[in-house]
Amino acid sequence: MLYRRLLDRWLGVILSLIGVVATLWLGYTGQLALYIHPRYFVFTMIMAVIAAVLALAAFALVPRALVPQDPHGHGHDHAGGSGHDDAGKRRRRRLGAAGSTLIVAAAVAGLLVLPPATLSTATVNQRDLNGAASTLSRDEAIELVGADYTTFTMKDWVSLLRQGAGQEFLAGKTATVTGFVTPDKSDPENVFFTARFVLTCCAVDARPIGLPVYSPGWQDRFETDSWVTVSGGFETNPSQISGETLVMVPDSITAVPEPDSPYVY
Repeated sequence: MLYRRLLDRWLGVILSLIGVVATLWLGYTGQLALYIHPRYFVFTMIMAVIAAVLALAAFALVPRALVPQDPHGHGHDHAGGSGHDDAGKRRRRRLGAAGSTLIVAAAVAGLLVLPPATLSTATVNQRDLNGAASTLSRDEAIELVGADYTTFTMKDWVSLLRQGAGQEFLAGKTATVTGFVTPDKSDPENVFFTARFVLTCCAVDARPIGLPVYSPGWQDRFETDSWVTVSGGFETNPSQISGETLVMVPDSITAVPEPDSPYVY
Protein backbone atom coordinates (compact mmCIF):
# COMPACT_ATOMS: atom_id res chain seq x y z
CA MET A 1 0.00 0.00 0.00
CA LEU A 2 2.40 2.66 -1.25
CA TYR A 3 -0.37 5.29 -1.29
CA ARG A 4 -1.21 4.64 2.36
CA ARG A 5 2.46 4.84 3.36
CA LEU A 6 2.85 8.14 1.53
CA LEU A 7 -0.18 9.53 3.32
CA ASP A 8 1.14 8.36 6.68
CA ARG A 9 4.42 10.06 5.96
CA TRP A 10 3.28 13.33 4.41
CA LEU A 11 -0.27 14.01 5.64
CA GLY A 12 0.82 16.62 8.18
CA VAL A 13 3.08 18.35 5.67
CA ILE A 14 0.36 18.35 3.00
CA LEU A 15 -2.20 19.86 5.38
CA SER A 16 0.34 22.47 6.47
CA LEU A 17 1.03 23.46 2.87
CA ILE A 18 -2.70 23.73 2.13
CA GLY A 19 -3.09 26.08 5.10
CA VAL A 20 -0.05 28.12 4.03
CA VAL A 21 -1.29 28.46 0.44
CA ALA A 22 -4.74 29.52 1.67
CA THR A 23 -3.24 32.14 4.01
CA LEU A 24 -0.96 33.58 1.32
CA TRP A 25 -3.80 33.67 -1.19
CA LEU A 26 -6.12 35.46 1.26
CA GLY A 27 -3.38 37.97 1.98
CA TYR A 28 -2.66 38.54 -1.71
CA THR A 29 -6.36 39.08 -2.54
CA GLY A 30 -6.99 41.28 0.51
CA GLN A 31 -9.48 38.84 2.02
CA LEU A 32 -7.40 38.10 5.09
CA ALA A 33 -9.37 40.92 6.75
CA LEU A 34 -12.34 38.53 6.90
CA TYR A 35 -10.46 36.54 9.53
CA ILE A 36 -7.98 38.75 11.40
CA HIS A 37 -7.40 42.39 12.36
CA PRO A 38 -5.35 44.32 9.75
CA ARG A 39 -2.66 45.02 12.35
CA TYR A 40 -1.68 41.33 12.15
CA PHE A 41 -1.44 41.09 8.35
CA VAL A 42 2.33 41.50 8.05
CA PHE A 43 3.07 39.14 10.94
CA THR A 44 0.71 36.49 9.54
CA MET A 45 2.17 36.67 6.04
CA ILE A 46 5.74 36.42 7.36
CA MET A 47 4.86 33.39 9.48
CA ALA A 48 3.09 31.77 6.52
CA VAL A 49 6.22 32.14 4.38
CA ILE A 50 8.36 30.65 7.16
CA ALA A 51 5.91 27.75 7.51
CA ALA A 52 6.06 27.15 3.74
CA VAL A 53 9.87 26.99 3.83
CA LEU A 54 9.82 24.54 6.75
CA ALA A 55 7.17 22.35 5.13
CA LEU A 56 9.10 22.18 1.86
CA ALA A 57 12.32 21.49 3.76
CA ALA A 58 10.64 18.45 5.32
CA PHE A 59 10.63 16.73 1.93
CA ALA A 60 14.41 16.95 1.82
CA LEU A 61 15.16 16.34 5.49
CA VAL A 62 12.83 13.45 6.32
CA PRO A 63 14.43 10.04 5.57
CA ARG A 64 13.45 8.71 2.18
CA ALA A 65 12.67 5.13 3.22
CA LEU A 66 8.94 4.59 3.35
CA VAL A 67 9.06 1.60 5.72
CA PRO A 68 11.82 -0.47 7.29
CA GLN A 69 12.71 -3.48 5.16
CA ASP A 70 13.00 -6.93 6.73
CA PRO A 71 16.33 -8.76 6.67
CA HIS A 72 15.24 -10.86 3.68
CA GLY A 73 14.44 -7.76 1.63
CA HIS A 74 10.76 -8.56 1.16
CA GLY A 75 9.55 -5.23 2.60
CA HIS A 76 6.74 -6.94 4.60
CA ASP A 77 5.80 -5.91 8.13
CA HIS A 78 4.54 -9.34 9.18
CA ALA A 79 5.67 -12.92 9.21
CA GLY A 80 3.53 -16.00 9.27
CA GLY A 81 0.27 -14.19 9.77
CA SER A 82 -2.99 -15.93 8.89
CA GLY A 83 -4.96 -15.03 5.80
CA HIS A 84 -7.75 -13.71 8.02
CA ASP A 85 -5.36 -11.39 9.86
CA ASP A 86 -3.88 -10.18 6.58
CA ALA A 87 -7.32 -9.40 5.20
CA GLY A 88 -8.19 -7.45 8.35
CA LYS A 89 -4.97 -5.45 8.13
CA ARG A 90 -5.59 -4.64 4.49
CA ARG A 91 -9.13 -3.53 5.30
CA ARG A 92 -7.90 -1.24 8.08
CA ARG A 93 -5.24 0.19 5.78
CA ARG A 94 -7.84 0.93 3.10
CA LEU A 95 -10.12 2.62 5.64
CA GLY A 96 -7.20 4.63 6.99
CA ALA A 97 -6.19 5.72 3.49
CA ALA A 98 -9.78 6.71 2.70
CA GLY A 99 -10.02 8.72 5.93
CA SER A 100 -6.75 10.54 5.26
CA THR A 101 -7.86 11.29 1.70
CA LEU A 102 -11.12 12.75 2.98
CA ILE A 103 -9.19 14.95 5.43
CA VAL A 104 -7.04 16.34 2.61
CA ALA A 105 -10.09 16.81 0.35
CA ALA A 106 -11.98 18.63 3.11
CA ALA A 107 -9.00 20.91 3.74
CA VAL A 108 -8.71 21.75 0.05
CA ALA A 109 -12.45 22.42 -0.25
CA GLY A 110 -12.68 24.46 2.96
CA LEU A 111 -9.52 26.53 2.50
CA LEU A 112 -8.97 26.76 -1.26
CA VAL A 113 -12.25 26.09 -3.08
CA LEU A 114 -15.10 27.57 -1.04
CA PRO A 115 -15.12 31.39 -1.07
CA PRO A 116 -14.43 33.09 2.29
CA ALA A 117 -17.51 34.53 3.97
CA THR A 118 -18.14 37.19 6.59
CA LEU A 119 -19.70 36.46 9.96
CA SER A 120 -23.49 36.65 9.90
CA THR A 121 -26.70 36.27 11.91
CA ALA A 122 -25.76 32.67 12.69
CA THR A 123 -22.83 34.01 14.71
CA VAL A 124 -24.92 36.82 16.22
CA ASN A 125 -27.27 34.18 17.62
CA GLN A 126 -24.32 32.52 19.38
CA ARG A 127 -23.01 35.74 20.91
CA ASP A 128 -24.42 38.66 22.87
CA LEU A 129 -25.43 41.49 20.54
CA ASN A 130 -24.22 44.80 22.02
CA GLY A 131 -23.10 42.87 25.09
CA ALA A 132 -19.40 43.75 24.97
CA ALA A 133 -18.61 46.26 27.68
CA SER A 134 -15.47 47.47 25.90
CA THR A 135 -17.00 48.86 22.69
CA LEU A 136 -15.98 52.30 23.96
CA SER A 137 -15.01 53.31 27.48
CA ARG A 138 -17.31 55.53 29.50
CA ASP A 139 -14.87 58.43 29.19
CA GLU A 140 -14.73 57.98 25.42
CA ALA A 141 -18.51 57.91 25.26
CA ILE A 142 -18.76 61.09 27.36
CA GLU A 143 -16.38 62.85 24.97
CA LEU A 144 -18.80 62.11 22.14
CA VAL A 145 -21.59 64.10 23.81
CA GLY A 146 -20.15 67.43 22.67
CA ALA A 147 -18.73 66.17 19.37
CA ASP A 148 -20.08 66.53 15.86
CA TYR A 149 -22.65 63.74 15.68
CA THR A 150 -22.60 63.73 11.87
CA THR A 151 -19.20 62.01 12.11
CA PHE A 152 -20.35 59.29 14.51
CA THR A 153 -19.79 55.68 13.49
CA MET A 154 -22.07 52.78 14.35
CA LYS A 155 -19.75 51.93 17.24
CA ASP A 156 -20.13 55.51 18.54
CA TRP A 157 -23.94 55.40 18.42
CA VAL A 158 -24.10 51.96 20.02
CA SER A 159 -21.77 53.07 22.81
CA LEU A 160 -23.83 56.19 23.51
CA LEU A 161 -27.04 54.16 23.75
CA ARG A 162 -25.37 51.59 26.01
CA GLN A 163 -24.03 54.37 28.25
CA GLY A 164 -27.55 55.69 28.75
CA ALA A 165 -27.93 58.51 26.22
CA GLY A 166 -31.62 59.41 26.31
CA GLN A 167 -34.12 61.25 24.17
CA GLU A 168 -32.96 64.65 25.37
CA PHE A 169 -29.52 64.07 23.86
CA LEU A 170 -30.83 62.25 20.79
CA ALA A 171 -33.61 64.71 19.95
CA GLY A 172 -33.08 66.24 16.54
CA LYS A 173 -30.05 64.06 15.77
CA THR A 174 -29.98 61.68 12.84
CA ALA A 175 -27.67 58.80 12.07
CA THR A 176 -26.64 57.05 8.89
CA VAL A 177 -25.22 53.56 9.37
CA THR A 178 -24.49 50.56 7.18
CA GLY A 179 -24.68 46.96 8.32
CA PHE A 180 -26.29 43.60 7.74
CA VAL A 181 -29.87 42.84 8.71
CA THR A 182 -30.43 40.62 11.73
CA PRO A 183 -33.85 40.23 13.43
CA ASP A 184 -34.64 41.51 16.91
CA LYS A 185 -35.20 38.33 18.90
CA SER A 186 -37.97 39.85 21.00
CA ASP A 187 -39.95 41.33 18.10
CA PRO A 188 -38.64 40.04 14.76
CA GLU A 189 -41.78 41.15 12.90
CA ASN A 190 -41.30 44.86 13.54
CA VAL A 191 -37.69 45.45 14.59
CA PHE A 192 -34.37 44.47 13.08
CA PHE A 193 -30.79 45.44 13.84
CA THR A 194 -28.40 46.86 11.33
CA ALA A 195 -25.31 45.13 12.65
CA ARG A 196 -21.58 44.68 12.22
CA PHE A 197 -18.83 42.81 14.02
CA VAL A 198 -16.05 44.48 15.98
CA LEU A 199 -12.72 42.68 15.55
CA THR A 200 -10.06 43.03 18.22
CA CYS A 201 -7.82 40.19 17.09
CA CYS A 202 -9.59 37.73 14.81
CA ALA A 203 -13.01 36.39 13.85
CA VAL A 204 -12.99 34.08 16.88
CA ASP A 205 -13.28 37.04 19.28
CA ALA A 206 -15.52 39.19 17.04
CA ARG A 207 -18.29 40.98 18.95
CA PRO A 208 -21.57 41.89 17.24
CA ILE A 209 -22.91 45.41 17.63
CA GLY A 210 -25.96 46.98 16.04
CA LEU A 211 -28.64 49.64 16.11
CA PRO A 212 -32.29 48.61 16.41
CA VAL A 213 -34.49 49.82 13.56
CA TYR A 214 -38.28 49.99 13.84
CA SER A 215 -39.67 48.98 10.45
CA PRO A 216 -42.82 46.82 10.52
CA GLY A 217 -42.85 44.26 7.72
CA TRP A 218 -39.18 44.70 6.93
CA GLN A 219 -38.98 41.01 5.92
CA ASP A 220 -40.99 41.82 2.78
CA ARG A 221 -38.21 44.11 1.57
CA PHE A 222 -34.99 42.76 2.97
CA GLU A 223 -33.55 39.34 3.68
CA THR A 224 -31.71 38.45 6.86
CA ASP A 225 -27.96 39.02 6.40
CA SER A 226 -28.49 41.36 3.45
CA TRP A 227 -26.67 44.68 3.73
CA VAL A 228 -28.50 48.00 4.08
CA THR A 229 -27.81 51.66 4.77
CA VAL A 230 -30.27 53.16 7.24
CA SER A 231 -30.80 56.88 7.83
CA GLY A 232 -33.11 58.30 10.49
CA GLY A 233 -33.57 59.64 13.98
CA PHE A 234 -34.06 58.00 17.38
CA GLU A 235 -37.39 57.62 19.18
CA THR A 236 -38.99 55.59 21.93
CA ASN A 237 -39.68 52.14 20.54
CA PRO A 238 -43.33 51.89 19.36
CA SER A 239 -43.17 48.10 19.74
CA GLN A 240 -44.85 46.81 22.90
CA ILE A 241 -42.93 43.54 22.99
CA SER A 242 -39.42 44.48 21.85
CA GLY A 243 -36.76 44.63 24.51
CA GLU A 244 -35.21 47.77 22.98
CA THR A 245 -36.15 51.10 24.61
CA LEU A 246 -34.89 53.42 21.88
CA VAL A 247 -34.85 52.61 18.17
CA MET A 248 -34.01 54.23 14.90
CA VAL A 249 -37.12 55.27 13.01
CA PRO A 250 -35.80 55.32 9.46
CA ASP A 251 -36.32 58.02 6.89
CA SER A 252 -34.78 55.66 4.35
CA ILE A 253 -33.48 52.09 4.13
CA THR A 254 -31.43 51.27 1.05
CA ALA A 255 -30.10 47.88 0.02
CA VAL A 256 -26.34 48.00 -0.61
CA PRO A 257 -23.66 45.45 -1.50
CA GLU A 258 -21.47 44.04 1.25
CA PRO A 259 -18.56 46.46 1.77
CA ASP A 260 -14.98 45.43 1.12
CA SER A 261 -14.27 45.92 4.84
CA PRO A 262 -17.35 44.50 6.58
CA TYR A 263 -15.94 44.61 10.12
CA VAL A 264 -15.35 47.44 12.59
CA TYR A 265 -11.96 47.83 14.23
